[in-house]
Amino acid sequence: MAKKLMITETILRDAHQSQAATRMKLSDMLPILDKLDKVGYFSVECWGGATFDSCLRFLNEDPWDRLKAIKEAMPKTKLQMLLRGQNLLGYKHYADDVVELFVKKAIENGIQVMRIFDALNDVRNLETAIKVTKKYGGICEPALSYTISPVHNVDYFVNVAKKLKDMGADIICIKDMANLLLPYKAFELVQAIKAETNLPIHLHTHNTTGTGDMTYLKACEAGVDIVDTALSPFGNGTSQPATEPLVAALQGTEYDTGLDLILLTEIAEHFKAVADRLTKEGFINPRILRADVNALIYQIPGGMLSNLVNQLKEQGASDKYHLVLEEVPRVRKELGYPPLVTPTSQIVGTQAVLNVILGERYKMVTKETKALLRGEYGQLPAKPDPEIVKKCIGDDDIITRRPADLLKPEYENYKQEMKEYYTKEEDVLSYCLFPQVAKNFFKWRQAKQIGVDANLLDTKNKIHPV
Repeated sequence: MAKKLMITETILRDAHQSQAATRMKLSDMLPILDKLDKVGYFSVECWGGATFDSCLRFLNEDPWDRLKAIKEAMPKTKLQMLLRGQNLLGYKHYADDVVELFVKKAIENGIQVMRIFDALNDVRNLETAIKVTKKYGGICEPALSYTISPVHNVDYFVNVAKKLKDMGADIICIKDMANLLLPYKAFELVQAIKAETNLPIHLHTHNTTGTGDMTYLKACEAGVDIVDTALSPFGNGTSQPATEPLVAALQGTEYDTGLDLILLTEIAEHFKAVADRLTKEGFINPRILRADVNALIYQIPGGMLSNLVNQLKEQGASDKYHLVLEEVPRVRKELGYPPLVTPTSQIVGTQAVLNVILGERYKMVTKETKALLRGEYGQLPAKPDPEIVKKCIGDDDIITRRPADLLKPEYENYKQEMKEYYTKEEDVLSYCLFPQVAKNFFKWRQAKQIGVDANLLDTKNKIHPV
């Protein structure tokens, strides 16, 4: 039965991560948060993903302070974050003690909806994060990393969704990071998962290929409960479909969101000025706003495409762009069809670039590619090519258990390493995720507190200027 569609707004996280290299500052957000709090969204995604790294690395901001400030300014709205399962917000697996404390502190500081995903859809990598989200009172929204391959069909995703329900999911998210989920397939998938789990379904897509709005409309007809959108100054292109057009399109229908278009327009005016500034500063490239069918042909997310362009430019090999686009699907197949989302998108992309530039496939193999094949990231969706496995890792043992079972508690060790900078438990967690970047930030913070010009810090210890 059709019903009102709920909206999660991504303007404070995925929208500017997808369009503006995650460069939106807290000062860009604060003046408008009281109005954003009045809209009536299901939730506002404001944390996680790359925001944590970017706050420390580029913006001279403590991500924990940012979260607390947003919660204080938006007391009525549920705040949401994106968590990479056992990877948290980093690029490796962390021990269970770190995962538990991170989730606990995120909820204490204001997060209510915890969207948890694993790049390989290995549910073992979600176990701890799901368990502790429930333990500390968060709304648990594990996600299916959507992709297309011979093994990734509707039955595959329904089976994963059923496992997530059994593990304690409150909501199931379909996370379509590359805008590969086309409208009629979305209808079929939403209906199938709904029928098998009877849980609310939250659909996340981008508009990289220009099909996002149509996908949302068909998902509505299939009974989807919540979708992700971004206010128009940071909507569409590699970001989510824009909020205002979807709200307008559904007005007066059985799916009417009930959101006030005039209020949304007022808020969008504020973010238009922010987008204009970030464009002038070179963080928003007009190319990312255009529909790009390459994402459908090569199944490469928009962010990964721009990363490949930069890698090739640095190597002086921009002319090999199309050869790399053709190599990515080959590498992905040989490595067992991992979905292309952080960190597997970077692993597959970098290996494809090396294969093309060096003129011999797998002549050089990254340590991350080897780790993927050894099972250090979890179980691959399909069996990788035996010849490629042999060439890359020889006769190395393959991990078949949950990778985090091999990790000893590590929080106290991290705490000891950074004790000279310690002011709160959250500092240790920042250091766990990004040791050098966090240390640079702590030095900058100390210098500021005692009135020293942070620009006078030793160059190697200085973080990127804002």
